[in-house]
Amino acid sequence: MRSFRFQWPADLVASWAFEMETIILGWYVMVNTGSVLWLTAFGALQSLGTLASPMFGVLGDRLGGRIVLCAMRAVYAVLAASMAVLALTGWLTPGWVLVVTALSGIVRPNDLVLRNILIAETMPPPSLLGALGLSRATMDSARAVGALAGAGLSAFLGVAGSYVIIASCYLASLALTFGTARARPVPDPSASPRAAVPGEVTARVRRPSRWRELVDGLVRVATTPELLAMMLLAFLVNLTAYPISGSLLPYVARSVFHADATGLGWLAASFALGGLVGSIVTVVMGGLRRPERATFVCTALWYALLFGFGHARTLGAGLLALFAAGFVQNLAMISMTATLLASAGEGFRGRVMGVRMLAVYGFPLGLLGLGFLIERVGYALTISAATGTGLLFTLLIAIRWRASVWDTAETSAPQRA
Repeated sequence: MRSFRFQWPADLVASWAFEMETIILGWYVMVNTGSVLWLTAFGALQSLGTLASPMFGVLGDRLGGRIVLCAMRAVYAVLAASMAVLALTGWLTPGWVLVVTALSGIVRPNDLVLRNILIAETMPPPSLLGALGLSRATMDSARAVGALAGAGLSAFLGVAGSYVIIASCYLASLALTFGTARARPVPDPSASPRAAVPGEVTARVRRPSRWRELVDGLVRVATTPELLAMMLLAFLVNLTAYPISGSLLPYVARSVFHADATGLGWLAASFALGGLVGSIVTVVMGGLRRPERATFVCTALWYALLFGFGHARTLGAGLLALFAAGFVQNLAMISMTATLLASAGEGFRGRVMGVRMLAVYGFPLGLLGLGFLIERVGYALTISAATGTGLLFTLLIAIRWRASVWDTAETSAPQRA
């Protein structure tokens, strides 16, 4: 598929830049402030745009994934160039980092939404699961390579030199995205034909307003049991799981394992390498046989492994726990995405995936909550509470929607699509 041959490297380069930024700026904020609350604020601002995700999905359905994705990646390049200028002129401070992160956070969380929309628009159904696995592999390889590269660049080039390279990565991603498919999305299924005007041969289809399209997407999610269960589970893992293996890692590296920026890079890379192996397994197998069941089983295993990571006291043990957690996490998330795309139906994929990104808003809430608890009750107890709560509610969601996502998994699972 010619479009995917352009999209895959474009997504890969953008993901590398994302991860380098996260590592470089996270370490910068932690070193210059020494506060876990500042660090959690930085991490939370990266997800600021999740509130606008449904509207990004509407734009993807209306304009096509390629147009919106190109505009977003142009914004990344401009903001990265601004950071480079601030660093080169000596004006960079933790406050400026939070400002630029907030601006980037309005757009960046929706990159995954548009990637999935573009894949669904351009890939035939039998190849969808494999394409999703390969797409997920771009993020996992980026988390490994980008984390290590970010730590190395920060140590050898400083923030200014690192951001020159990051801005170049975003420009390369934008150039490659221009080569993806220009096909228009399918007609909106909720659109109604306009009455014929005398003199017109045929009546044209009148599209509803963007707000009506947004409401239709929300109704679709609320009235489809498979979609609703997956949305609640997505919010749960963003609230209680992703903060542990993501933005809290600078604190863990420095305060728990007493490591430097290189140790932080290895922690981030170990989780990503596990996810990369999970993506490769998914591609080779063509997807797990029962995606709905796999989502819940792998999520439960993920929480168990994060509990072990929270009680590890050596860097080696932490690396092993994060590698295994990354592996099952990716199996769970790829299965979840396949279930959402298959259950959404034609014409609703963009809006459903946009609503899915609303679940990412749980990430900043969970991150701020965990940072608050760590300063008051300690790291190990906070991780135990977060993973225990996540596991409990995973089981409750599986029980509540068992008839839709468990008992009928064999008949309702996407047929390799």
